[in-house]
Amino acid sequence: MNRYPVWKYAIILIALVVSGLYALPNVFGEAPAVQVSSAKASVKVDAALLSKVEQTLQAAGLQADAVTLDGNSVKARFADTDIQLKAKDAIQKSLNPDPADPAFVVALNLLSRSPAWLTALHASPMYLGLDLRGGVHFMLQVDMQAALTKRVESLAGDLRTVLREKNVRHGGIARNGQVVELRLRDAATAEAAQRILQDQFADLETRTVVQGTEFTLIASIKPVSAKTIQDQALKQNITTLHNRINELGVAEPVIQQQGLDRIVVQLPGVQDTAKAKDILGRTATLEVRMVDESTEARAAETGTAPVPFGAERYLDREGRAVIVKKQVILTGENLTDAQPGFDSQTQEPTVNLSLDAKGARIFRDVTRENINKRMAILLFEKGKGEVVTAPVIRSEIGGGRVQISGSMTTVEAADTALLLRAGSLAAPMEIIEERTIGPSLGAENIAKGFQSVTWGFAAVAIFMCVYYMLFGVISSVALAFNLLLLVAVLSMLQATLTLPGMAAMALVLGMAIDANVLINERIREELRNGASPQAAIHAGYDRAWATIIDSNVTTLIAGLALLAFGSGPVRGFAVVHCLGILTSMFSGVFFSRGVVNLWYGRQKKLKAVSIGTVWRPDSAPQITSH
Repeated sequence: MNRYPVWKYAIILIALVVSGLYALPNVFGEAPAVQVSSAKASVKVDAALLSKVEQTLQAAGLQADAVTLDGNSVKARFADTDIQLKAKDAIQKSLNPDPADPAFVVALNLLSRSPAWLTALHASPMYLGLDLRGGVHFMLQVDMQAALTKRVESLAGDLRTVLREKNVRHGGIARNGQVVELRLRDAATAEAAQRILQDQFADLETRTVVQGTEFTLIASIKPVSAKTIQDQALKQNITTLHNRINELGVAEPVIQQQGLDRIVVQLPGVQDTAKAKDILGRTATLEVRMVDESTEARAAETGTAPVPFGAERYLDREGRAVIVKKQVILTGENLTDAQPGFDSQTQEPTVNLSLDAKGARIFRDVTRENINKRMAILLFEKGKGEVVTAPVIRSEIGGGRVQISGSMTTVEAADTALLLRAGSLAAPMEIIEERTIGPSLGAENIAKGFQSVTWGFAAVAIFMCVYYMLFGVISSVALAFNLLLLVAVLSMLQATLTLPGMAAMALVLGMAIDANVLINERIREELRNGASPQAAIHAGYDRAWATIIDSNVTTLIAGLALLAFGSGPVRGFAVVHCLGILTSMFSGVFFSRGVVNLWYGRQKKLKAVSIGTVWRPDSAPQITSH
């Protein structure tokens, strides 16, 4: 009756071992570290950089606990913060001899102390939120009016191009703030321009002003379109911030919208506020210029002559000098999209660019007039330019589609496309609030959080053991297993634990024991009704199951509502809350019944069970504990 088949015990054993392994990394804590990542798309992070970091530390007499190549960064872990700060200075001087033109980002960080064998099993600790781990918090204000002005400028340029293509003559196009004014000479031309605006510029609403014989079309962005543009600007800025913050190696950054025009950025574990600001302020812009192919320029490339007047010297990805003219043909402002791809003939990695109407027209005219000449595409980051490619123009290129190819890998093509696509902000931002939470305060919060969970667990366990005796002990073991399982699941999902999450964990303990209280009281009720101990155990678990399902499902619905509609700390609470309900159902029923079956199921002639005092209403109390 109260026997589990072997496969059920196997499930319990596997769950116990797996949860123990994946919860274990959280015990080891974190160590101060220095992280080195690339500051330029052309600079590679590889084994050679790892070796150079190791040599730098050795030359400085600094001992690292571990130096590893992890994805796109090299991470060096140290015993304490004093060595960490000295190591950062040494690595900074070695890798970036010119502070004005750094090739690498050297930042302070925190890394898990988990041993290598656990890391090999992909067992990682939970991410800790800003309040537990320390780090930096920024509040950014987005200039929405600048986003609208930028959009109006783009529309004015496109309108000029379309009117020229449609042969609609006008007296000039001017932008006045966020309004485009189009002057026309007669009613017929004004009507033609009005139709073009209605057909091809859905974002604009127009009105006509007549002054004597002159007609003026005044176009402004529709309120609905303005709202859409502002939302898109905010989303693009958030995407751009995500791309930049990836360089810092922050495990679980929080980048989210707050209100209509603000963005909150939280970087747990980042101790270097100045470096974080530097990364947030990064921009990547594109410029297209013609290569100077004069005799003086050829000599300047080799360094035997000065750079000619009206030209500048830049290096390409192979370190070769290229002399380009100062006149900028196109900029990133004319770029609407950038995607990595492959050349259909050579199968080389490429970056495929899409230009707006103005950019497409300029590019078509320039390529038509400069066949068999070289055109340089430059990428600027932090004011420093680099020639991505300098191909020879073979034919006129129209349609606004441009393909950049050259000596780059698939990864470099993807990185370049990413920088061009989301390298510039859709609207300028400024930091209006900045807070730094030190690791010591985070450690104090962790200690207090764990103390609350520990004391909550101890209080519940003591009460259960006193009131339900052996069944209380089994319930407490099931509760400990539930806590282990919850921590393991959060670690496997790489969820972020915050102070509200720890509060949810403490709350889950009280909710999880509720299932065992229901089961124990059901068993007592069966014993009061005269059932045998084995029958009482069987009926207690079976009849309590429906009640447990009902109570947990209703609580889970509330948790899912918090998860769906909440944000920030509320979501952190909801994640732990929902996962805790699911793990408590497994541990409170399946696991605890397995332990009870293992203890009592083998006894055929069971006369009593240790479940505390069973009160009979019609007689004196009957004690059924051993």
